Amino acid sequence: MSMELPRFSFGIGDRFGHEGEAQLAAFEALADEGVVVTPVWNKSNREHRICGTRPESVRAEAEAAVQARGWRHGCFVDADHVGLATLEPFLASSDFFTIDVADAMGQPVAEAEAEAFAMRHAERDGWLRVPGLVDPLAADREVALRVARKSLAAVREAGRIFRRIAEHKGEGGFVAEVSMDETDAPQTPIELWFILRGLAEEGVRVQTIAPRFSGAFHKGVDYVGDPARFEAEFEADTRIARHAASSLGLPRSLKLSVHSGSDKFALYPRIRSVLARTGAGVHVKTAGTTWLEELIGLAEAGGDGLELCMEFWRGALARIDELCAPYANVVAIDRGGLPSVEELARWDGERFARALRHEPRCLEYDRDLRQLLHVSFKLAAEAGPRFTAALVRHRATIAPNVTHNLLVRHLRPLFAGLR
Repeated sequence: MSMELPRFSFGIGDRFGHEGEAQLAAFEALADEGVVVTPVWNKSNREHRICGTRPESVRAEAEAAVQARGWRHGCFVDADHVGLATLEPFLASSDFFTIDVADAMGQPVAEAEAEAFAMRHAERDGWLRVPGLVDPLAADREVALRVARKSLAAVREAGRIFRRIAEHKGEGGFVAEVSMDETDAPQTPIELWFILRGLAEEGVRVQTIAPRFSGAFHKGVDYVGDPARFEAEFEADTRIARHAASSLGLPRSLKLSVHSGSDKFALYPRIRSVLARTGAGVHVKTAGTTWLEELIGLAEAGGDGLELCMEFWRGALARIDELCAPYANVVAIDRGGLPSVEELARWDGERFARALRHEPRCLEYDRDLRQLLHVSFKLAAEAGPRFTAALVRHRATIAPNVTHNLLVRHLRPLFAGLR
């Protein structure tokens, strides 16, 4: 029997592997309110490299949390944003694989290959009719050829990665996601359709697909763009995915994945509305904001906890170029507005927490400080046992922040009341 991803799932990062139980408590609370959402612990090769951890540590954290809290609804461990070059260390411990083909998007393919794809997959009368979409979509040979020139290399790469995973796990032994979100331009609904046709042809049993939407998805802060436009795109793509599942032989669990970078609060009501209208599912993947909740808890604890936060801020300002470089496309920091070391020295723990906590209505919330600290977890990794010992020592202030953040700011706005 094939492994199937449930209708609602939510990806949770945990850079340092200490918050599994606090994270799971949020899912328990939502389940008690009548909505079961499946947690998916995710961590990328880059994050493992920075933190000095191994993929098996994520599996260990997930299993320990499930056992400690008696969670009965299942979970997954995601090899996040893997390619052929980074896949191997994840094969033993992961059962969810985010196959990242963004770098292959736009890579050239032989014109004869693109022409053959268009001949096979263009609609006979030139139009694609999708249940729930009012207007048919142009899907003739020219459209199919244009998509093939742009996306076929990525589709082929997804096939190669999928087959390598299947060699190890068995074709039904894992959940496959295909990620194209870290590209320069959004995919249109008709592009998504032809990409899914290509994945079906490649034999990729994709259960969730992450397209690039319009607008900016910066790390740890809210969406920048037109939420109404996002909603229209999200609904069209959702209906395309459902049509693909029913007509192309793809898994019935196929759904969209939103790689949010966390905290896209402006979009949550829009996503929820589409889910309610269509009955579709979704996978929402968050980034490392659990690490920010750890900082908030440390600041609130005061003393050595607050001093660690201040130390990390000094390091973040001193090494801003280095820390931001790997995330250049997903941060937008006004450096001139960042508080100085001298200014922060006058803050107490509560003031630091208010600046960092993502409460847009709070006048002391600092979007730029939050983004910089979001990408500065390398500093905590370098602190090593001093940091992880502080996480244990100040569990009483950290854990409630982690649980509250997931439950109140993310899970309830997305899923509460859906059936």
